[in-house]
Amino acid sequence: MKTESKALLALAIVCVLWGTTYLVIKIGIVTIPPFLFSGVRQLLAGLILWAVLPFLKQKIKLSWNDVFKQVLPGLLMIFLGNGIITWAEKYIPSGLAALIVSAMPLYVTTINFAIGKETSVSRQTITGLLLGSLGIVLMFRDNLSDLANSGYFWGIIASFAASFSWAIGTVYMKVNTFRTNSFVNSAIQFTSGGIALLITSLFTEDYSGLSAISSEGVWSLLYLVMFGSIIPFMCYLYAIEHLKVSLVSV
Repeated sequence: MKTESKALLALAIVCVLWGTTYLVIKIGIVTIPPFLFSGVRQLLAGLILWAVLPFLKQKIKLSWNDVFKQVLPGLLMIFLGNGIITWAEKYIPSGLAALIVSAMPLYVTTINFAIGKETSVSRQTITGLLLGSLGIVLMFRDNLSDLANSGYFWGIIASFAASFSWAIGTVYMKVNTFRTNSFVNSAIQFTSGGIALLITSLFTEDYSGLSAISSEGVWSLLYLVMFGSIIPFMCYLYAIEHLKVSLVSV
């Protein structure tokens, strides 16, 4: 299979698996604090990857520079992007969170243009972005009255901020070159993002209700570790490497 075909297949896997995560997150954070839930999810994914890397015959020769280059997108995409979306779903419906994240192609195109990676934007791209943005506005307008609720309002703001942070991380991964491969990159990003989320949880969340964790919460966590983190994220990084970033962001 050609590299481009593999990248398109990887992108298709991302679309299907990540499309399920918003609802599964909503189920999980009913009984588990969101930052703790997301932190355990991402750190487990990172530890599993570190454990299987030797069996994948992946040579791990890392310098501090290599690690730093992956910690940054780990903070942007895993900690700020995924972690904040998880927190936001405490206050807004999962479908609305997914809808807000769908604005990311607009951010990616704007960032690329601002940093000079795209000197021009095609008419088809502009038309697609405008139509997509219009669709988001039309679907969101019926919920405008809910903005009077402070939790709902900040959930909306947090979702937009998380999406923008993920877009920055996506562009960063596209415009830079790395000595490390997607397996090692994913392991570092999951680990660093997961640790940051757990530290945030320690200072912001109440653990007094942990004894009431439901079986649905545990199963949703396990599902997200494998089918919401490890598999789709590695596919995402592979797709970024071999496809146009504006296509991958869709």
